[in-house]
Amino acid sequence: MTTQPSAILRLHCPDRKGIVAAVSGFISEHGGNILHFDQHVDAEQNILFLRAEWSLETFDIGRDGIEDAFRPIVERFEMDHAIRYSDHVPRVAIFVSKYTHCLIDLLARHQSGDLPCEIPMVISNHEDVRELVESFRIPFHHIPVTRETKEAREREEIRLMNKAGIDLVVMARYMQILSPLMIDAFPMRIINVHHSFLPAFPGGKPYHQAFARGVKLIGATSHYATENLDQGPIIDQDTIPVSHEDSIPDLIRHGKDLEKRVLARAVYWHLQRRILVYNNKTVVFR
Repeated sequence: MTTQPSAILRLHCPDRKGIVAAVSGFISEHGGNILHFDQHVDAEQNILFLRAEWSLETFDIGRDGIEDAFRPIVERFEMDHAIRYSDHVPRVAIFVSKYTHCLIDLLARHQSGDLPCEIPMVISNHEDVRELVESFRIPFHHIPVTRETKEAREREEIRLMNKAGIDLVVMARYMQILSPLMIDAFPMRIINVHHSFLPAFPGGKPYHQAFARGVKLIGATSHYATENLDQGPIIDQDTIPVSHEDSIPDLIRHGKDLEKRVLARAVYWHLQRRILVYNNKTVVFR
């Protein structure tokens, strides 16, 4: 059975009476069948976050006209909004260095249909994963990076991704710090995984830092990349207990499972247009 395409509206705006009624009324008055409707109010900042999805099968406004028809509501409530469509398949570029656990997990999920996207390329600063990537019949691009060549290489990567129509960049343990050039090219469209429970232990070797502090929990964090290292809006986190008996290799082994899970969940929620970003925080309608 073919799934009918749907429209997905995400918005945030100052909270006041009538917003939910206006959005749901707009959908129903034009023949739309609401499939999902989620909302959250940040009481401290008085901001409403809302995600609405509705079927286009009986909706009486064509896609080209939805934005114009909805604009009076946007202006009335001072909304920051975006409308996307479920039949648009996002195109994802994966960046990786030498660690393969997150890469393999993402490629396997994609192959099994659990990640609704296309992956037209994997980019790496090392050759190590070429054979693995090509075994999934995905083009592999080796782009080595040094401090002296970083800007030129990033410009090359951006041109490559723009030509391929990339919507999302996923850093699957890509051991390079992105410059503002790359961040600006894909704002809030670069997802990174960090191997600690941020904001604890940012930067390099967090498992070694955790071991030195004798922590009883270790974690992993997926977040949008920004110019501030490991400080972008957090999408997902997870933890597991550890003890004095665990060595650094034990922490790394346990942590790899967490890294795979939090990265895959973040990518899936982004692909499903379930994330809203505001003031370096996220609201995720799961």
